[in-house]
Amino acid sequence: MGQLFGTDGIRGVANRGLDASLAYEVGRAAAAVLAKGKSGAPLFVIGKDTRISSDMLEASLISGICSAGGDVISLGVISTPAVAFATMKASADAGIVISASHNPFQYNGIKIFDGSGFKLSDELELEIERIVLESIPVKNAEGADIGQLRRGRQALMDAYIEYIASFGENISGLKVLIDCANGAASVTAEKIFSRFDIDLTVICDKPDGLNINDQCGSTNMKKLARLVVEGGYNIGIAFDGDADRCLAVDEKGHEVDGDRIMAICGCDMKKKGKLKNDFIVATVMSNIGFKLYAAERGIELRCAAVGDRNVLEMMQKIGANIGGEQSGHLIFLDDSTTGDGQLAAIKILNILSGTERTLSQLAEEIVQYPQKLINVPVADNEQKDAVISSKELSDAVKKAEAALGDKGRVLIRPSGTEALIRVMVEAFDKEATERLAAELADLIRALVKN
Repeated sequence: MGQLFGTDGIRGVANRGLDASLAYEVGRAAAAVLAKGKSGAPLFVIGKDTRISSDMLEASLISGICSAGGDVISLGVISTPAVAFATMKASADAGIVISASHNPFQYNGIKIFDGSGFKLSDELELEIERIVLESIPVKNAEGADIGQLRRGRQALMDAYIEYIASFGENISGLKVLIDCANGAASVTAEKIFSRFDIDLTVICDKPDGLNINDQCGSTNMKKLARLVVEGGYNIGIAFDGDADRCLAVDEKGHEVDGDRIMAICGCDMKKKGKLKNDFIVATVMSNIGFKLYAAERGIELRCAAVGDRNVLEMMQKIGANIGGEQSGHLIFLDDSTTGDGQLAAIKILNILSGTERTLSQLAEEIVQYPQKLINVPVADNEQKDAVISSKELSDAVKKAEAALGDKGRVLIRPSGTEALIRVMVEAFDKEATERLAAELADLIRALVKN
């Protein structure tokens, strides 16, 4: 991980570190790097979510790219996976997403895809980062070489909607409630899901620049759960700000997380002979109940480090075609190069339409053992590293692991996208799980103060 690019691109508070000047320099550096070995101007596709700072950062990125001789197709507000799709569809050299995903509106980010729709390689990210941080000069384009905005936004948007909707040919007979998180799905969800023979209601699809992920979407599903029960819906679906995550709520108002969605979809794929190598790739945060459920059905669960980049890397390495995270990043590699919340929603709706069972009945088969996650804020990456490497924390973790024995596990890790240290304890005993997690979180808070 570099100084600028974390596990999911560049992230920060808009105009506090991540400002127009940085976006401009990133645009120039990206154009210079992607132009190497290419005849003619490199082409970039740019999309953004609905937060108030996205317009500012988009304008700066476009200016930087064009000043260094690159051309741009601006997609406007659109999901992260739609940018990956459009990058390939337009035969562009790269796609850029302006989004901070599930974070509050004050944050934003810059994420870059390569021409194949996959996240840009570490090597190219580091090359862009080096140009920006070391102020390496980038040649100004002049005359006819100056980049320009190209047409094509609507055609690419329409193509994405047609492509995703094409996977829902079996969806019918359901009453569905969708929460767009006042984010990127607000411009596509109605157009996609209204094509199916379902009773559809869409909420939180009125973004104002400030309400993205605000008490809605996959990070806060209380409203969705209440409305599902009150309205007698078969399922509620929640996206995050850039619509690369999907979580669900069953007809009883209970959350169905990424583990359970992967388990349901993976088993359905196996029954249909479509699960490659009988693998599902999850992360170290996934519940042990998921692993046991999969093993009972002849499926091997492989666990990668947290982050959809790490999940994708393992999927490609072992030849898996489904993977994801508990948080709702779900990758169906036969159909998409990255996590796509709207595609994942269609997958689960197809399954639900083809069975007489309810979502709660499908989800309850995956027994989830007690798991407690506590996020502890830290000042910055330096403090994060100091706490993680401290002897006091190491000793406390060893003591907790000894207390759990083979009946649980402890995982403490720094967030790759936020100023947080995440404490996760999992055990067969709920009381022990919550007590040990609280003790470790308290210790980290004390270390932060000192």
